[in-house]
Amino acid sequence: MMQLRAFILATSSFAALLGAREIALAERGDAWWTPGEGREFPAQIDYENDYGTLRVLLTGGPLATKDHPFFRPVGPRGRACITCHQPADAMSLSVETVRKRWDKTQGKDPLFAAYDGSNCPTLKQDERASHSLLLDHGLIRIQRPWPPRETKPDFTIETVRDPTSCNSGGKYGPGAGNISVYRRPRPVANLKYLLAVGFAYDPKQGMPLPLDPESGEPMSGNLMADGRAGTLHAQMHDAAATHLELLQHFDRADMARIVDFESRIFTAQQIDKRGGALNADGAEGGAEKLATSEPGQLGSIGRAVWSEFAAWETPKPGLTPEENAFRASVARGAKVFRDKTFLISDSAGINSPIGFGNPVRNSCVFCHNMSQMGNDVAPGQVDLGTTTLPFADPAPHLPLFRITCTAAPHPHYGRVIYTNDPGYALTTGRCADVGKITLQSMRGLSARAPYFSNGSAKDLRAIIDYYERRYHIGYTEQEKQDLVNLMSVL
Repeated sequence: MMQLRAFILATSSFAALLGAREIALAERGDAWWTPGEGREFPAQIDYENDYGTLRVLLTGGPLATKDHPFFRPVGPRGRACITCHQPADAMSLSVETVRKRWDKTQGKDPLFAAYDGSNCPTLKQDERASHSLLLDHGLIRIQRPWPPRETKPDFTIETVRDPTSCNSGGKYGPGAGNISVYRRPRPVANLKYLLAVGFAYDPKQGMPLPLDPESGEPMSGNLMADGRAGTLHAQMHDAAATHLELLQHFDRADMARIVDFESRIFTAQQIDKRGGALNADGAEGGAEKLATSEPGQLGSIGRAVWSEFAAWETPKPGLTPEENAFRASVARGAKVFRDKTFLISDSAGINSPIGFGNPVRNSCVFCHNMSQMGNDVAPGQVDLGTTTLPFADPAPHLPLFRITCTAAPHPHYGRVIYTNDPGYALTTGRCADVGKITLQSMRGLSARAPYFSNGSAKDLRAIIDYYERRYHIGYTEQEKQDLVNLMSVL
């Protein structure tokens, strides 16, 4: 954590840092960064999207990308980290971008490499159908060892449905000691928030936090969907061996350069087509706010979340009625997010094993509580039901697994569980962790649809509709639209 705090906002002022010569405005059609192309990464890049403009900031000044390990093509397919972490998509990857890349390259871009850019490496790679999960849902194949190498699981896995053929084939499925699940690429940006530790222990498990084996410091658990890597170094080892198909890891010098770059990147929506600049008229949104602020700490839960838009409650002279109405909607959405309570039930990591009760009444900020960011100050994974029956939306395009607990039954699902992705349980081997997923970052949402780890929410409204179904919240139509408007400006 010390190295991440050290990089933040080197002492130069943003006025000098973001001089006109370092600012680039990129149109969507020319936004793709190809591995090895060698262009300079500016201190600021603005990308247009359906809701307005996303800003990408690189604190400390521009970066020469020639031969930089984040941008350098490696492995048999010529991929790089930048392949799946595109600046225009808030350092993630949107379905829209994926489809444009397929059309432009006729499916030949390294993004569509057989190993994880297709539904399964055994399929015919020149057919669109073999890449449908990436093209239609933004999903990358994640191959996990099964059973886990370092622990004996207390559950078994059977494949009930396998539309991709990977979990029933002999080369990539359980017969070969693997399980394939499909997940969205997580953004590589705003990392000082994702790596911040607000508790001295994991309150979702009631256990001590795992420690970084190199530094000895506690880890936040917010980097990867299933918690399999708790540090940037561990994440790089994982990516090198899988997504980049390298036979050896990055060396320490390369890892240091990647950590430096990833630690200086901040992304957020900066301008809204309906409400204007998100850091104007008293509002404090935008990427600069993320770069210049510190992560919320224990004790900041609740009232501080999205307070940067409180000034928009009051109409501003000189704006159109439509602009003022949109701004008021965003401010109302922030209040609904903080103040509208509902019963949260049968959600492991919230209702169990800790003592909040089942159900517990709270609002969205119970889990999305870090100021400026909306991820969780408290480390650990939770199960919101997005991948597990009976709560998950129908997903016939995804595999379906039957989990049978061999020791104690799951506290909410019982002994037999059906899921598209066992999540954190693939890391821990514990049946009680089935369905737990690391909460998503809430910044740059407008640039990187679809949402949830399995891409099941195709747009921002679908996120709200899922939570309405899951917890029977009782949002009014106005409240739903206010929440969508809030998320669109983050």
